[in-house]
Amino acid sequence: MTQESSTISHLSVVMTTKEVDWMQTTSGNNETSSLSSDGDFYFPGAVIFIGLVGTAGNALILYALVVSKQHKKHMLIVNQNALDLFSSFFLVIVYSLKPWYIPLTSASGYWLCITLLSENLIWWGTNGSVVNLAAITVDRYLKVVHPFWSRKHLRPWVIYSAMAFAWFVGIVYNTIAVFFTTAVIDGNCYAYTVFEGDLQRNVFGFWYIGSFYVIILIIFIFCYGRILVAIRRQARVMASHSTSGSNTAQTQISNQIQANVIKTMIFVSVFFAITWLPFNVYTVFQTLDDRVATSGIDWHYDITMLTAFCYTSTNPFIYATKFDPVRKVLRGMIPCKKTVVQPTDGPVNPAAARINRTGQECKAQFPLPELTARVNGPS
Repeated sequence: MTQESSTISHLSVVMTTKEVDWMQTTSGNNETSSLSSDGDFYFPGAVIFIGLVGTAGNALILYALVVSKQHKKHMLIVNQNALDLFSSFFLVIVYSLKPWYIPLTSASGYWLCITLLSENLIWWGTNGSVVNLAAITVDRYLKVVHPFWSRKHLRPWVIYSAMAFAWFVGIVYNTIAVFFTTAVIDGNCYAYTVFEGDLQRNVFGFWYIGSFYVIILIIFIFCYGRILVAIRRQARVMASHSTSGSNTAQTQISNQIQANVIKTMIFVSVFFAITWLPFNVYTVFQTLDDRVATSGIDWHYDITMLTAFCYTSTNPFIYATKFDPVRKVLRGMIPCKKTVVQPTDGPVNPAAARINRTGQECKAQFPLPELTARVNGPS
């Protein structure tokens, strides 16, 4: 696809390069916005910081899931954090290259544009994370609303297939988008900007918004609405048939763990809807009228992208505060304070003059039997 046969349109459906903004702005107006210039300086640094936080946070949550032996019970949640870890890691790599001008020549320059500078690898994990979040929602819906059907049909291979499908969609969709809308012109990488015309630009924009935001929100609203209704119905039934016994206690623990997971995922879903709303609204305006992008007010894009990236980096902290097994493991990683007991008046055994009570305090703060019962309880 050559520059002569293509229309270069500015579209922030997935990513907008600064070079296209500069080219389009200076072609019609030689003035440069000081606010946009400041954004070019601070924006990559802010994104790198978000990426570092997301990488460390998601790695820590994955560790806590494995230590608490929850990775086998909640494989889709493990996959969610793995996808977020993947995108956060490449967020740091890609935006570390952004401030540097790299002339793209020959085939190596083209592939550098396609893989890194276009943020292709970042969006492999980001789009896959959205699909996986929908898969978690459907999985919770089937287990709560249709428990008998789910026990019969939701085999491990089904869960593994859903995990692979999330990676597949994220990789295939964004790779196709990059190849058809990205070009290297005069040594610069123009990502998601090259379209044959307005029709292709509009189809591309609305397809992205509909597939990775609108449909996902519909799944959230339908599934979690039905889940909450089913939970309230089950609570009334259990209250009317409450009996003493180990089976009832075990059922209550299982229901408590399940309810905790559902509350965590509802919080994650609402957080996703809020943080990605500005970016999708901005994308709608860009798709309907690409003159919005040529006005030189590029900081709108920076703000929406920072909000969206905050979802990936902040998501792990939701698990840390809302998911009991993960929270207990993370609390256990905090070093206990050593208490020194001063000797009292009178003869005292020198060996007992200074007593290290670290082990006793840890056991008192994190009783092992209770932790084991809660973590290894039925899912």
